[in-house]
Amino acid sequence: MQINKLHILKNLFLITFGCALFGFSLVNINIANDLAEGGFTGITLILNSLFGINPAYSTLILNIPMIFIGWKLLGNQSLIYTLYGTVMLSFFLDVWQRIPVTIPIGDDLLIAAILAGLGGGIGSGLIYRAGGTTGGSDIIARIAEKKYGIAMGKTLLAFDVLVLVLSLTYIDLPHMMYTLLNSFVFTRMVDFIQDGSYSGRGVLVISDKSGAIADNLLAELNRGVTYIKAEGAYSKEEKNILYCVMGAHEIVLAKNIINQTDPNAFISILSVHEVLGEGFSYDPKPKNRLLKAKK
Repeated sequence: MQINKLHILKNLFLITFGCALFGFSLVNINIANDLAEGGFTGITLILNSLFGINPAYSTLILNIPMIFIGWKLLGNQSLIYTLYGTVMLSFFLDVWQRIPVTIPIGDDLLIAAILAGLGGGIGSGLIYRAGGTTGGSDIIARIAEKKYGIAMGKTLLAFDVLVLVLSLTYIDLPHMMYTLLNSFVFTRMVDFIQDGSYSGRGVLVISDKSGAIADNLLAELNRGVTYIKAEGAYSKEEKNILYCVMGAHEIVLAKNIINQTDPNAFISILSVHEVLGEGFSYDPKPKNRLLKAKK
C-alpha cells in the first residue's frame, strides 16, 4: 500500500511540474509571440485573442465538461489524473499571467517556436508519462474511436488542423508557419519523454546454430538471450529463434558475433523505444561465460 501511495504522489508531482512548464511556455512564449497551438489549447488562445477571455478560465470551461462526457472511457485513475491536470494547467496559466517574466529573444520567431515546442513538449510529455492528460481533444478522439471506429491519430490530426486554420483569424501566415515548427518540436519532445531516456535495439536471429550464437552473445555482450519456439512454414522444421535486447552501440559487435558463428543466419534488428529491466534500468548480474545454452 505504501508503494502505491508513493507511486501516486510521484505521478501527481510529475503532472504538477508538467502543467507548470506547459503553462509557462504558453503564456511567456506562445501568447507573447503570437504563436498558435493545436487542440483545445489552441481554442483557448483563439478566444483570448479575439474576445479577451483568459486562457486560465477557458481551459476549465472547455475541458471539464469534456472530461465528464468521456469519464467512462478514462477509468477512475485516469479520470482523477485528467481532472487534476486540467485544474493545475488552469492554475498555472493564471499564475504565470500574474508573474511578469520576459524571455530575451527579441523578435526572433524561430527561437520562439523552438522554445515553445521544447517547453510545451517536455511539460506535456511529463503529464502523459504520469498517466494524465489535460482533457480536450484526447477525449474527443477516444469517443470517435469507440463509437465510429476512427483511429485516434486521425481524429487528433484533423482537430489540430481545424484549430490551426481557425487560428488564421488572429495570426498571419508567417506566424502560422512558425507555429507548425513549434508543433513539430512539441511532438518530438512528447515522444522522447514518453519513450524514456534509454532506447535500444531488439535482435531476432534464426539459425541452425542457435545454441552456439546464444553462448557467444552471453559471453561477449553479457546480455540475456531468450529462445522463442518456432516452426518454418516451408520446411516444417522446429527452430529456436533468438531474441536479445541491447544498446544501439552494441549492434555492430552483435552482428559480427552472429556472422562469425553462422554466416547464413537470418538477422532482424528492431527499434526498441524503451528498455526496463536487468542491464538497463538496473545493473546486470554476471553471466557465467562457461554456461552452455541448450540448442
